[in-house]
Amino acid sequence: MAGGKLTPRQKMVNLMYLVFIAMLAMNMSKEVLSAFGLMNEKFESANKSSIETNAGLLTTLDQKAAEAKGEFIDAAATAHKVETISKDFYAYIETLKKDVVKGFDVEKETGKLPYEAMDKGDNVDSWFKGEGYSAKGTEIISKIEKYKADMKAALSDKKNKYATVIAEVEKKFDVSDVKNKDGVKDKYLSYHFKGFPAVASVAKLSAWQNDVQKAESDVYSAALGKAAVAAASYSNYQAIVVLDKNAYFQGEKVTGKVVLGRYDENTTPTSFQGPGQIVNGQAVISLTAGGIGEQNINGQFTFLEDGKTIPLKFKGTYVVVPKPNSATISADKMNVVYRGVVNPISVSFAGVADNKVVASAPGLVSAGKPGKYNMSPGSGNEATISVTGTLPNGDKVSDKKTFRIKGIPGPTGTIRGEPGVVKGPKSNLEVATIGAKLNDFDFEVGLDVVGFNMKIAGQPTVVVTGNKLNAQCKQVLSRAGKGDQVTISEIKTKLVGAGSYLLPRTAPVIFEIQ
Repeated sequence: MAGGKLTPRQKMVNLMYLVFIAMLAMNMSKEVLSAFGLMNEKFESANKSSIETNAGLLTTLDQKAAEAKGEFIDAAATAHKVETISKDFYAYIETLKKDVVKGFDVEKETGKLPYEAMDKGDNVDSWFKGEGYSAKGTEIISKIEKYKADMKAALSDKKNKYATVIAEVEKKFDVSDVKNKDGVKDKYLSYHFKGFPAVASVAKLSAWQNDVQKAESDVYSAALGKAAVAAASYSNYQAIVVLDKNAYFQGEKVTGKVVLGRYDENTTPTSFQGPGQIVNGQAVISLTAGGIGEQNINGQFTFLEDGKTIPLKFKGTYVVVPKPNSATISADKMNVVYRGVVNPISVSFAGVADNKVVASAPGLVSAGKPGKYNMSPGSGNEATISVTGTLPNGDKVSDKKTFRIKGIPGPTGTIRGEPGVVKGPKSNLEVATIGAKLNDFDFEVGLDVVGFNMKIAGQPTVVVTGNKLNAQCKQVLSRAGKGDQVTISEIKTKLVGAGSYLLPRTAPVIFEIQ
C-alpha cells in the first residue's frame, strides 16, 4: 500500500482500510483491558480473603504455643517474623499500585477504575532509564531482593522445614533478565511492565501481593503442621503392651492389645485426678495395693484445647495376690478334726478374694467372715471339704481336702481340780468335787462328771452318780485312817452341750488321807 504512485481513489481506499484496522484494534484492546481489570479484581478479592485466613492461622498457632508449648513456641516465633516481613513488602507493593493508577479516577456508577481507559503506562515509565533502571526501578528490585533475603533468614533452620516455601519465593520473585519472544534478554521489570497498559501493571502487582500472601499462608500451615508432625513423630512413640488385666492364672487365656503411646513432656494437662502424678507428660502411678483379688484404677486427665476444657477419663484393673511372707507347711498325717467340738476352719484360694470363695462339707457353717468357717463333724472317720473360687473373669476353680475325724482324747480325773495324787484330811474329800480335764488339748471345752467309783483298800467299792461323794461314800470313808489312799476311778465324763455323748475313759485320781 505504501509503494508506487497511487490514484486519489486508491489513497482514499487505503485510508479507509487503515481506519478499519485501527477500529478493530481499538475494540480488541478494550476487551483485553477489561479482562485485565477483571483479573485484578479477582486477585484483590483473593488477597483480602487470604489476609483474614492468615490472621486466623496465626491466632491458632499462638494458642497452640500457649497451650502445648514445645516446638509450637519456636514455630510461632518464626511465623511472627514472616508476618512482619510479608506486611512490609505487601504494603510497599500497594504504594506501587497507587502510583500506577495515579490520574485514573474511580467511576461513580461502578465504583471501579476505568479499565478500558487505562491503556497507557506512563506512570510506569519512571521505573526505567534508557535500557536500564531508574532510581525507582532500582529501588523496586532492591525491595524484592530484601524480601527474599528476609524470608530466607527467617525460615532457615537446621531441620530445613521450610525449604519448599523458600524455593517457591525464590521462583516467584526471580528478578533475573528474561528472554523476550525474539530471544533477546530484557531486564526483569522491562519484560513485565515496560510499555504495558496501566491496568495490566496493576493486575501484575496484585498478583505479586497474592504470591506474598500465599507464601505467608504456606509458612503458617507448615508451622502448624510441622510442629504437630514433629511432636507426633514415631521417634516419640513407644509400643506398649496393654493386657486386659495384670495377673493371670495358669491355663487362663491372656488377652490384650499393643498400642502406640507417646510420652511428651510438653503435653501438660491442666489437672489430673488419679493415683499418681504427672512426670514428663505421663502419669506415674503410685498407690498401695488393695485387698486380695481384682482392683480398679481410674481417674481423669483434663486438657485445654482451643480455649475449651477436654476431659479424658481412664480406667484399668490389677489383681492382688497374697504376699509370700510365710511358707505353707502341713503335716500330711495331721489333717484332723475332732468330733464333739467346734473346729475353726480357714479357707482361701491364692489370687482370689475371700468373698469369692465358697466351701462346703457336712457340719461346715460360716463363721460370719469371708474365708472363716466352723466345723462340727458327725459320724464317720473322714470329712471332705470342697472349695470353689470365682476368678475375676467369672471362671470357676475348685479343690478339696479330706480330714480325719477323731474323738476327743480321754481326760484326767481331778479332786478339787487337782490331778494325780491329792493329799488332805478326810473332811476335804467329803466336800470335794470330782472333776476332769483335758491335758494339752487346744480347744476350750466344758466337762461334766456324771459318775464315778470310790475304792478304799479293804472296803467295798461304792458306785456314785454325780460328781460328789454320797452318804455311802462318807460311811466307808469314816473307817479309813491316816495314810490310806482313796481311789476315784471309772469316772464318767460328758462334754457340756454335747447331749449324752461320753468321752473315752477318764484316768483315775487318788486322794491320800493325812
